[in-house]
Amino acid sequence: MFSGLNKKIKDILPKQLFYRGLLIVALPIIILQFTISVVFFDSLWIKTNKGMTRALVAEVKTFIDAYDKEESDKKFLIELYKDNLGFEITYHEDSIFKKDSVERWFSPVDRSLRRELKSKNFNYSFNTTKYKKNINLKIKYKDGFFQFYIPRERLTTSSARLFGLWITLPAILMISIAIIFLKNQTRPIIKLAEASEKFGRGEEIEEFRPSGALEIRKAGYEFDRMRKRIIRHLNQRSEMLSGISHDLRTPLTRIKLQLELIEDKKISKKLSEDVDEMQKMLNDYLQFASSGVQEKTETFNLTELIEETMQKYNRANINFSEKNKIHFSGRKNLIQRCINNFIDNSLKYGNKINVKLEKLKNNLFIFIEDDGPGIPESEYENVFKPFYKVSKGRADAKSSVGLGLSISSDIVRSHGGKIELSKSSLGGLKVKISLPS
Repeated sequence: MFSGLNKKIKDILPKQLFYRGLLIVALPIIILQFTISVVFFDSLWIKTNKGMTRALVAEVKTFIDAYDKEESDKKFLIELYKDNLGFEITYHEDSIFKKDSVERWFSPVDRSLRRELKSKNFNYSFNTTKYKKNINLKIKYKDGFFQFYIPRERLTTSSARLFGLWITLPAILMISIAIIFLKNQTRPIIKLAEASEKFGRGEEIEEFRPSGALEIRKAGYEFDRMRKRIIRHLNQRSEMLSGISHDLRTPLTRIKLQLELIEDKKISKKLSEDVDEMQKMLNDYLQFASSGVQEKTETFNLTELIEETMQKYNRANINFSEKNKIHFSGRKNLIQRCINNFIDNSLKYGNKINVKLEKLKNNLFIFIEDDGPGIPESEYENVFKPFYKVSKGRADAKSSVGLGLSISSDIVRSHGGKIELSKSSLGGLKVKISLPS
């Protein structure tokens, strides 16, 4: 029960730190202002309004009673109320009394006035909206009616508006200051997240300068130190593999020259095949080492890139089904190398290849299917490990070192994507590459 309620509350609450912080600051202010407003209107304004209305109706009642008993000078009584109380009173004798009240049920002023007039058993009609400064009140009297024009301030006070203004302005000011403060506090976190995202995709970022609160700066310093250690480690790995590969090329070249001098061509051919295999391995090592080299991110036409790759193979058995222009922001050469690796692998073990490109919402999908022998499902994760070979089936060639899929996996992951393997509709392997658009 409580877990379900907790989940619903989490779904309603904002997800971003800025809005959560703003909610923590603004919600108590709003609740406090609402509570004060309710207490003010209930305890002060409404009660004051009731008292003023009761006094006003009592004065009207007093006037009617005095007018009823006065026989000599009724005009003096009307003038007396006008001079001392500000009432404009007119008696319409022998006039038909019509109720043309415009009573607002939602108005506390109208409700109080209606309640007090009923308590005095008046046959009445009033309008509080027709005039800006006066209230129009009619009271039935004998064969006619009294017309009262009463100053509005006798019935209600303007302190409610002033109170609302004074209580709203500080709240708006405090929330505005909180928004500015929270923006300044969350900006360093956003910058740190953007830098982490770029570095995770393998993009080159400028020197990161931590800012903000002490804890945020500490996290920024630690991220920068970690970034430099990772870059140093990747450079050392690349330099080591490049150095080893370069050093081995010299003796291989000498061996090739010496093989040309051997008179037994059969032995020379076998040894040359071994040397070519070693040369291929060295090239794979160099390709694996260069996969960590920094390359600038650019926006390019992914459809044209795949079409250009297809044209290089010049094979009729390679089909590409997407012709719409789809653009992608990434490292163009690395993406091309990744696609080349998968197509080379498919051509090595299959005859027919289907390549498909799709864009769905915020993701791009590249599908590569072939009709080869496929890969056992238990080996789907292992084939992406460096130097790993499947014992039977697709990766059985001598020239393979087991780095092609590992390089492709690193390239896709560095762009924030992933690779999934499955059974192809052609009977072989289906490769699904998903990239964020």
